[in-house]
Amino acid sequence: MRTKVHVPYLFLSPAIVLFAIFMVYPIVYSFLLSFQTGQGSEMTFGGLDNYRRLFGDEIFWTALKNTFVILIIQVPVMLSLSVILASFLNSVKRAKGLFRVSFFMPAVTSLVAYSIIFSIMLMSDGIINQLLMSLGLGAAPWLSHPVWAKAALILAMTWRWTGYNMVIYLAAMQNISESLYEAASLDGAGKIRQFFTVTIPQLKPVLLFTAILSTIGTLQLFDEPYTLTKGGPSDATLTIGMYLYQTGFRYYDFGYASTLAYVIVLLIAILSFIQFKVTGDE
Repeated sequence: MRTKVHVPYLFLSPAIVLFAIFMVYPIVYSFLLSFQTGQGSEMTFGGLDNYRRLFGDEIFWTALKNTFVILIIQVPVMLSLSVILASFLNSVKRAKGLFRVSFFMPAVTSLVAYSIIFSIMLMSDGIINQLLMSLGLGAAPWLSHPVWAKAALILAMTWRWTGYNMVIYLAAMQNISESLYEAASLDGAGKIRQFFTVTIPQLKPVLLFTAILSTIGTLQLFDEPYTLTKGGPSDATLTIGMYLYQTGFRYYDFGYASTLAYVIVLLIAILSFIQFKVTGDE
């Protein structure tokens, strides 16, 4: 009998071993590494030195500010567009599949590939500026001005991830009972009123889910600023994820890089907790 009890664990053991080696061990080792100072293999125990270093690190605070600016602007804009597009597709009777695939296609594009394409489009003589000049508007310094560089990142990220979230919202909308809309219609609610009193409340769990995922993704943002702007100009688009990469793999300060990684984990936990409390979900 005891042998039979252990049989499931025997089959699970390969997955458990792989999980322990490639997930648990790096997490624990990174945490221990955050208490060490030095470069490369010459590491010594430094206690809380790395964490104290954060408070006087101007580059860290710049990267944190940049990340939060992108988060506060890009995530609400992207999720709002996703809900609007999903609502539109939910009411479309013809070619729904074509529209769904068209809007979702950016989500399957390689992060590096689409970032390179946007960097070409947003050059001083790129197609975007040519279009603006053809409309009688001046060319924008998309990649050379601090504000426009942030706008370029937000534009690129919104293009890629709007369709991804739209598909999630569309699936949730198709599960909303038609009786709720019929009851609202009988009470005299129009389409816009139904959207805010029926659709949005029913999407609340999904909205929370996508908001948390988008928050996590933005706090880990690396590919777009690295490919589009290299963190410039003058660190205007340097994010925490990119600063972590530079610290660990350019300057080989793995202890401080591990500290930055755990700061990101802490920020994700705090923001996720706040989002749960704001929405009132247990």
